Amino acid sequence: MTETINSAAASATAPSAAGQFDTDNSSALRFITCGSVDDGKSTLIGRLLVDTRAVLQDQLAGVTKSGETDLALLTDGLAAEREQGITIDVAYRYFATESRKFIIGDAPGHEQYTRNMVTAASSADAAVVLVDATKLDWKNADLELLPQTRRHSLLAHLLRVNSLIFAVNKLDAVQDPALAFAHINAALQKFTATAGIKVTTTVPVSALKGFNVVNTEAGWAGYNGPSLLQVLEQLPNTPTDNALALAFPVQWVEKFSSSADTSQGRRVFWGRVATGVAQVGAQVQILPSGQLATVAQVIDHARAPKGVHAGLSAGITLDREVDVSRGDWIVAAPVAAAAAAEDDFDAPAAVSPWPSTREITATVAWMDNEPLVPGRVYWALHGHRWVKAKARRLVHRLNINTLGEEQAQLLEANAIGQVELVLQEAIPAAPFTQARQLGAMILVDTASNATAGAVLVH
Repeated sequence: MTETINSAAASATAPSAAGQFDTDNSSALRFITCGSVDDGKSTLIGRLLVDTRAVLQDQLAGVTKSGETDLALLTDGLAAEREQGITIDVAYRYFATESRKFIIGDAPGHEQYTRNMVTAASSADAAVVLVDATKLDWKNADLELLPQTRRHSLLAHLLRVNSLIFAVNKLDAVQDPALAFAHINAALQKFTATAGIKVTTTVPVSALKGFNVVNTEAGWAGYNGPSLLQVLEQLPNTPTDNALALAFPVQWVEKFSSSADTSQGRRVFWGRVATGVAQVGAQVQILPSGQLATVAQVIDHARAPKGVHAGLSAGITLDREVDVSRGDWIVAAPVAAAAAAEDDFDAPAAVSPWPSTREITATVAWMDNEPLVPGRVYWALHGHRWVKAKARRLVHRLNINTLGEEQAQLLEANAIGQVELVLQEAIPAAPFTQARQLGAMILVDTASNATAGAVLVH
């Protein structure tokens, strides 16, 4: 959970010798299936695996009883999941077609396991939200969507999941699939338009029978578009933040103190580039100390000297010995502001591209059974740095049914709200919409050490 919330998905290859970044259109797509409980998420993944021939015969035999194949068991691997017929933890599966590779995360639908869904969505390129047609008043043109459908869609949107697809499932079990799909699709469009959620497409499917999952069923439910798999094959990976200024959270310090080379620092700082490009000669600043230095060497995960862009791991050596520890940030150095005139003695000081702050307003998805209460102190993890954070004020709570902002005294489990936080020390936090890693934190209960909330900085 800790590493996932603060990690950005990497989708491009390493920079070439010419300094250009090659894009790989066949990069593996990480997507999750989510939605309400018993909407058929595990069955849908099972259908994808079986129809793309990603399941061995002995695996298929292991989930077949009395001649009937239970596709959900291909992903529900825990004993408790098989006993109860539900998904509890996120299960990851891999499969590939001729044109694309995929990593699937099967997220649980129960409200109490929303935290698991947040974990999976934080590193996903796409989300497939399943909608069970049999649970809705599909004959009604003004039908209401299930709360988990709304909650998971909102969370995927807040977590900047690049593509969102609705899969209307179990239409084979209703009397009029075309009418049901039309009404449900209209309800989804109304909800997403109100919430400001961008939707890639909506596909009618039957995970049990395989309609429009891998192969298209022309005209079924009044739909003649591509199958779900065909849509997934064309989706882009999450773009990395290469165009932004450098930000590099230090995860590990490798020491070479016995080296006789004193022309540069004798330590390598390892981590994953959050934004920008780590390259030799870059002027950088160490946070929180504020010391300035120059990048003397950059190596990739294989220790090859080359520039490394956002989303990939790198080792950075500075031109001199600087006190840098795990949890520190290496960021682009402040840029000096130009004076308005030669005699302008009031020219502003140099401005950092990633200024530090102690006061944060953020959207918080609360995941602890103990509610968030203003005035309480939590541990906050930003990058690899732990700081104390106090919830100063709960601005409002989001009503997932009306999408309205409500006054509240606390934020209960699985609720979403806007909170003002005060940190014990300043951190280089940025809006989550601008930079995923700099704008993401988690809150941890100081007594139980349980992950309490996912924080998306405004």
